[in-house]
Amino acid sequence: MTRNDSQQGQNPQLTTRQGHPVHDNQNSRTIGSRGPMTLENYQFIEKLSHFDRERVPERVVHARGAGAHGVFRATGKVGDEPISRYTRAKLFQEEGKETPVFVRFSTVGHGTHSPETLRDPRGFAVKFYTEDGNWDMVGNNLKVFFIRDALKFPDLIHSQKPSPTTNIQSQERIFDFFAGTPEAMHMITLLYSPWGIPATYRHMQGSGVNTYKWYNAQGEGVLVKYHWEPKQGIRNLTQDEADRIQATNFNHASQDLHDAIERGDYPEWDLYVQIMEDHDHPELDFDPLDDTKVWPTDQFPFRHVGTMTLNRNPENVFAETEQACFGTGVLVDGLDFSDDKMLQGRTFSYSDTQRYRVGSNYLQLPINRPKCQVASNQRDGQMAYYVDTFDGQDARVNYEPSVLSGPKEAPREHNPHTPYVEGKLVREAIERANNFGQAGQQYREFADWERDELINNLSGALAGVDSRIQQKMLEYFYACDEDYGRRVEESIQAKESQLQEVAPAPYGRETSSKQGPDIKQSAD
Repeated sequence: MTRNDSQQGQNPQLTTRQGHPVHDNQNSRTIGSRGPMTLENYQFIEKLSHFDRERVPERVVHARGAGAHGVFRATGKVGDEPISRYTRAKLFQEEGKETPVFVRFSTVGHGTHSPETLRDPRGFAVKFYTEDGNWDMVGNNLKVFFIRDALKFPDLIHSQKPSPTTNIQSQERIFDFFAGTPEAMHMITLLYSPWGIPATYRHMQGSGVNTYKWYNAQGEGVLVKYHWEPKQGIRNLTQDEADRIQATNFNHASQDLHDAIERGDYPEWDLYVQIMEDHDHPELDFDPLDDTKVWPTDQFPFRHVGTMTLNRNPENVFAETEQACFGTGVLVDGLDFSDDKMLQGRTFSYSDTQRYRVGSNYLQLPINRPKCQVASNQRDGQMAYYVDTFDGQDARVNYEPSVLSGPKEAPREHNPHTPYVEGKLVREAIERANNFGQAGQQYREFADWERDELINNLSGALAGVDSRIQQKMLEYFYACDEDYGRRVEESIQAKESQLQEVAPAPYGRETSSKQGPDIKQSAD
């Protein structure tokens, strides 16, 4: 039985698990349309917390991964300016200051043993072991994402995963979701272009994707975006190249990373940030908190802040790479969240997933443990390896405040960052959606061969799917660019004519959905 008998014969109506009607499944509850979100988002929390627990023990997303240890060296500046003007985070302040890191690269939509040649976004997660505790920068290889509200994340991933009835990934299901999600057009344009399949982990970019904040010693804040640029250069694969590699080696990216480090060819990435004043910027035709958009580099240039080098492979892949746990809420003093609704949703979901997948004491594992003193009053739970106490602490005291013993509140060294928030509590989309502008710009900036590859990949995915889905997607392509829409439409028609002339094969090549390049560079 797949549903309650009480629902038989009734008109379908979306509800929560409590049976409450869902009147808005597109927008989280926020203070004003730009956010921030509020903790009493019951529909959101129920939806995301259940989604986080859908797989045991493999990650629901980012299951296939490879990792390495290394070091980050700061320049002490942001571009040519002292970095202290913008942030008081200690790891950035001194030229040459080194911070140990662990990086996990991953595919997103497929399982642990899936080929690394599939068209899919790549995760790029960095754990900085700073003197003030861990900082996790959790992002992807591309600079944008499919959705701008985390309430839609379970739906997005469900559409990308294999069908619950066939266990086969379906382009029809993928584009059925996209047909109702016009904000995904920028990411789709990147994903189905040559940028959709990075050649190796060493040759791909990384991005924080979401908008974050920095704040300085005076508590003054700015908006920032993070970007990793590989010093080895950027390389991507066409579909034909990916098919040839997959035929002989479906571990090629993990092998390439491991072998390069073993032979001493240590990969490096420069870290850049873009900086923007912290307000809604009405002069722009998009909202700076919208993670489906890039910030134009002519207005907000890349500023160099440091370089990361990966120089040591894991000794045990399970203990390190697979048990490495990241979360967007893991920030240190000087770094903060913006009101980005997608970021705030991820901040709940990521750490909640790790507590479920690895356990409530996942931060006691060596790969996740901070390299500074930890003294919390958290106790017990599954797999508690030790107690977070300091030398001489009275073991009876596991609370605060206490005059007997126990850790005390840390003194405040600087002014806190106290952004002003005001607005009605609403469920509304952002005002400046502009779903097609940057997607069209990206299409026009592609080289001719990149546009050819994009059109071929998209039409191949859409040929044969339900005509209603095709028509909606074509409407979006035309909205992005007239030539874009026309070429996809003509190519779909040509491919469907070919399909009618030949008998169908017993199975087809599986392709995943997601991924793309940086708007300021082109593929090799």
